[in-house]
Formats: sequence, structure tokens, C-alpha cells
Amino acid sequence: MTATPTTPAGTAAKRPPRRLTTPQTSVLYDAPGPRAKRITLVASVVIGIAIIAGAWLFVIEPLRDKGQFSAELWGPLIDPSNASFTLLWQRLGQGAQATLAAAVLSILSSLIFGTLLAVVRIQLKELAQRRYVGLPAPAALVLRALTWVLNVVTRVCVEIFRGLPVVITIFFVGRGLPGFGLDFSNPLWYLVIGLTIYNMVVIAEILRSGMEGLPIGQREAAASIGLTPTQTTRLVLLPQAFRIMLPALISQLVVVLKDTSLAFIISYEELLNVAKQATQLLHNPIQLYFVVGLFFILVNYSLSKLAGYVQRRLSRRGSSISASEDAATTEAVAVPGSVT
Repeated sequence: MTATPTTPAGTAAKRPPRRLTTPQTSVLYDAPGPRAKRITLVASVVIGIAIIAGAWLFVIEPLRDKGQFSAELWGPLIDPSNASFTLLWQRLGQGAQATLAAAVLSILSSLIFGTLLAVVRIQLKELAQRRYVGLPAPAALVLRALTWVLNVVTRVCVEIFRGLPVVITIFFVGRGLPGFGLDFSNPLWYLVIGLTIYNMVVIAEILRSGMEGLPIGQREAAASIGLTPTQTTRLVLLPQAFRIMLPALISQLVVVLKDTSLAFIISYEELLNVAKQATQLLHNPIQLYFVVGLFFILVNYSLSKLAGYVQRRLSRRGSSISASEDAATTEAVAVPGSVT
């Protein structure tokens, strides 16, 4: 007979947690074999060569035949000795600063007011289900009618501003607010207000759908520990909705940045409007708009990478919290007489 090792009473038999590794397979399709990988590689190379050849034949050659690569057209952008180089880049820099200022202000205001609108809509939906037991019947009827009216008003505003084109919203803001005494000396504020009105309702719907898509157990658990509906929304539902709907939010913020190019309707000198003015003097629209497009691509790409970084940090944080909870539960179970 072999003696089994024993541990003193009251001590924990700690064992390192075992990690179960599973092969990276998909339930939708089988993993490609060597032959499929070779076919995919050859097809990718052939398609890449075809795309490069097509771009050369149908884009580069026609532009070169029309003299679009001449030093006369590219000189103001790449030749420091050109008479227009310094002034052009100063104007483009001012336009880029104006674009970024409008984008940052619009993004911040859209996030703030969109979050508030989402919370209001969720709270109105919660209040619409209440019967106000304990209040006099007339007071309960008034409160329910007021909740219904506010719910209808917010729903109508969301549908109207979400359905209007952004350029029309900016136009009516720029032409309508001065009639009500809100005459700003800087057209930047008309652009920010117009972009905020449109994008806040879209962001509000994104967050509202994220909160309503959470399991009902989240609300029940919050109610079981005594949280009010407002506290449940603020502490439980809203943080999870932000994390879940982060890709959709980032996509909408990229749209905000691109929509700043609609500021020509109110004569705001952002980057695209500055480039349009410069083309009337230099007669090189392809070159200038290429630089403007490159600017928007770089900024939007940076914003997307930042969103990916934030999402990875949030995922790692959630994973570390779950791992610590699992470790604590395992240790509590291993210790005899422990209380969880």
C-alpha cells in the first residue's frame, strides 16, 4: 500500500489553474490545407498584378498623357522654390486646423448630447411601464400622459433629424439661428451645431440599442441590490453599451470628420473649401484634392487605430477581471469551510 499525502487541516491545496487549449478551428468551414493555401497565394498574386496593371493602364497613363504629373502642377505642393509653395501650405494648414477644430467640437458635443438623449429615451421607456401605485388617480394619469408626450416628442425628433441630410441641417442652422437672435460671428458654431444635431441622434440610437440588447438579467440583478432605474442605466447598462457598441460609435465619429467638408454651405473655410479656392488660382484640382484626400485618410486611419487600441484595452481589462474572479472562486472552493 502507498501512503497518500495529506495536508494539515485548514490549509488550502493550491494548484495552478489548468489552461485548456483548443485548436483554432471554425464551425463554418474547414481549415484550408496546403493545396488550398497555394491556390489562394497564387490567386492573390495574380489579382494583385492585374490590379496594378489596370491602375497603370487606365489611371497613370491617361493622367500622364494629359500632363497631370508635370512640375507646373505639382510644383506649388512639392517644390519649396515655387512662388506659391509657402502661401499654399499656410492656407492648407489653416484649413486643416479649422477642419480638426470643427471635428473635435462636433465629436465631443455629439457624444455628450447623444449619451444624454439615449439615457432619456431609456428612462422614458421605463417610466411608461410604471403605474404610479400610491398616488392619486389624477396625478398618476397626468404623469403617464406627460411620459407618453415626452416619449413621442423625443421619438419624432430622432426620426426627423436622422432622416434629414446633413447638408440641409447645416443650411437651416446657418440660416435659421440668426433669425432667432443667435448670430455668431464665426461660422464654425453653425457647423458644430448642425453636425451635433444630426450625429447626436445617431449616437443616441446606437447606445439605446446597445443598452436594450443587453440581457434582461442585468436589470434584474441591479434591481435586486436596490439600484434605481437611473442608477441601473448609469452604472450598469451604459458602460456595457459603450464597450459593446464601440465599433459603431467609431464609425459614426469618422463620419463626423468627413461631414465637416459640407461647411461650404455656410462659407466656413475648412480644408476642402480652402483647396477649392486654391484650385481657382492654380488650376491643379487633381493634385490639391489628392493631398486633401490623403489628409482625411490619415486622420481617419489614426482614429480607427485609436479605437482598436481602446477596444483591446477594454477587452483585456474584462478578461483580467474574469480571470481574477475565477481564481478567487477556485481558491474558495479548495479551502474547507470557506465562505464565498
